[in-house]
Amino acid sequence: MSKILIISHAAGSRRWENELLVRLNAAGHVVSSCRALAPTPTARGLDGVLAIESQRFGPSLASRCEPLPSDGSGPADLVVDLTATAAGRGTPVLTLEFCGHSTFPAGVAEMLASGRLPELAVRLDGVAVARGRPMLSDRLWLSRICNDLLAGAISLVAQSVARFSQGQLVPITDCSPPILKNGGFVRHYLPFFCRGLVDRTVQKLRLGRRPFYWQVAYRLIDGPGVAETGQLNGTPFTVLADDGQRFYADPFVFERDGRHYLFVEEFPYATGRGVISVAELGDDGRFAIPRMVLEEPHHLSYPQVFAQAGEIFMIPESAAAHELVLYRAVQFPDRWVRDTVLLTGRDFNDATLLESDGRFWLLGTERFGYGSASDTMAVYSAPSLRGPWVAHALNPIAINHSAARPGGAFIRQRDALVLPVQNGSRAYGGGLGLMRLDRLDELDVRFAPPRPIGPGPAWARVGIHTLNRAGNVEVVDSAG
Repeated sequence: MSKILIISHAAGSRRWENELLVRLNAAGHVVSSCRALAPTPTARGLDGVLAIESQRFGPSLASRCEPLPSDGSGPADLVVDLTATAAGRGTPVLTLEFCGHSTFPAGVAEMLASGRLPELAVRLDGVAVARGRPMLSDRLWLSRICNDLLAGAISLVAQSVARFSQGQLVPITDCSPPILKNGGFVRHYLPFFCRGLVDRTVQKLRLGRRPFYWQVAYRLIDGPGVAETGQLNGTPFTVLADDGQRFYADPFVFERDGRHYLFVEEFPYATGRGVISVAELGDDGRFAIPRMVLEEPHHLSYPQVFAQAGEIFMIPESAAAHELVLYRAVQFPDRWVRDTVLLTGRDFNDATLLESDGRFWLLGTERFGYGSASDTMAVYSAPSLRGPWVAHALNPIAINHSAARPGGAFIRQRDALVLPVQNGSRAYGGGLGLMRLDRLDELDVRFAPPRPIGPGPAWARVGIHTLNRAGNVEVVDSAG
């Protein structure tokens, strides 16, 4: 690990800077901090809106707080300069850009003015070495937008420091600088807020009594499917009907003894907590009404079911409990028992299993208290299914709203492995891409850019969220 010096402003620090210090310390680095003499950027409009919203939501990562301690005295391997004033210190210097700006308030104003999705960049001595595209889970409230943006910034800096420590922080292609907008924060914020308020109202009226809604669909096909064609064409999908009191999502299909079983998240609105249910494909080519097979006091979803060493297992998402549990079927498909707790103390989402070269891997997104649960990829590995599981040295692997959160099990295409990944650039559940795995070992994790799945007449809804297949049964879901 490395000795890190964080440089912050002497006054007007924000909570995310303290969270960054804590995060780097937790990763095992030796972290100290000092204060720059440069004046603190003014941001009266931003701070005023955040103060108003804090009455409802509490403080955000962008809220003002006490400055970092000034305890930086010894030599450092790397300087993390949050003020963009520390060039020429004789030590490698990391700087962070928000939407093309060197300060967070200016970056937020730029994002509101341009209407573009936020983009972060890290530079090492002025050279671009990392890029992040945080997902915005809320397009109305500024404090939540700032949480998503700054959580991504913390993860991007943590990623850059990890790669620096491993000697793998290398230049990347630099983007063209954005065309920066002029004008004060308030001038850009008010139209943004009004548009967001109108969009939120229209959405609530459209959904009616359902706070949110998903649908699962399936089809029987021979030959190429969505993963091969990249299109939702061919045989039409059949919707898995619900009774209006619940929805179904996250479909996984498993074949055993010539029969197909569809595992889904079932979400009854009455309880507000997901359970795992299963339906069997009948001789008429239709799935029956799903029946519940696994329930916990916390939310469950993403029921990845697989066979290993003659037994059948399931790893559902249980991020709400800050744990990841391996379940084993004692009477398939109806009875499951907790076999092993794989991870604890982690907010790990949609963990997707892969066995490769004698080692087991789990890829998913990890949330660190703030921000989106869908934009920060993390990887864990173990010598056996039951562990022990350890974090990859380069975690987080990616901060990208369109190339981080899995949307189904790995797909083998000839000699390649492809991972379905969710595209959250527009909204959660807004689309899916197919991302080829180029390298996965203890030294590095690399994917090719995702190839978006295009629309087609087989599924009339906008985008899909999950894609899986077993034999001739292919399943998808999307926001209803």
